[in-house]
Amino acid sequence: MALAAVVFDMDGVLVDSEHLWEENWIAYAARYGVEWTAEDTSTVQGMSAPEWAAYLAKRSGSPESPEAVERAVVDGMIAAVDAGRAPLLPDADTMVIDVSARVPIALASSAPRRLIDAVLATYGLTDKFTATVSSAEVPRGKPSPDVYLEAAARLGRKGEECLGVEDSSNGIRAAAAAGLTVVALPNKTYPPKPDALALASAVADSNDAVRRILLDRLASDTDNDAVGRPA
Repeated sequence: MALAAVVFDMDGVLVDSEHLWEENWIAYAARYGVEWTAEDTSTVQGMSAPEWAAYLAKRSGSPESPEAVERAVVDGMIAAVDAGRAPLLPDADTMVIDVSARVPIALASSAPRRLIDAVLATYGLTDKFTATVSSAEVPRGKPSPDVYLEAAARLGRKGEECLGVEDSSNGIRAAAAAGLTVVALPNKTYPPKPDALALASAVADSNDAVRRILLDRLASDTDNDAVGRPA
């Protein structure tokens, strides 16, 4: 089945923001005298906002509802974006622009809708994406495949027709479970576990390298498809 679309993760792929999520989770738990650990971060990475908010509320012993917990953390994330603390990763914009000029692209993120919209608007990338999906808009967050299946469907494609770009263990697992051909861009601060990385078809060390891999794979599939068509 020819590759005809690309689905990107956001945090850790397009923007340098994973540490900001941890910073906000730590700060929220600290309000209630609870120490948020690296293990907690590993547990919730990839979860949808309702999922991690429920975990954080329980972990911290907060009397607030999960909805209020989510709102507090996401407010902190948007403030960080507005303050320039979630910069685009090097060459992320070039990658998005070049790939979107070749095939339709989508975003499949664990971030809530208002943060996705804020990030893409801040960096002038909104119109490059044919579809964007938050895992809060599907039944289950990563590592379940739901958000990637929905992103592919909104592009009019099956998972097997899409390339996916991910940086985390649960993100790679989610994209692979949805049938996507995964290009891993390992997060240097929170590197994916070996079993997750083994699910990727290629591993890159920069967004420029990801861009070249994507364009090569798409070109190769286009050429192969052309060979198979009658003249």
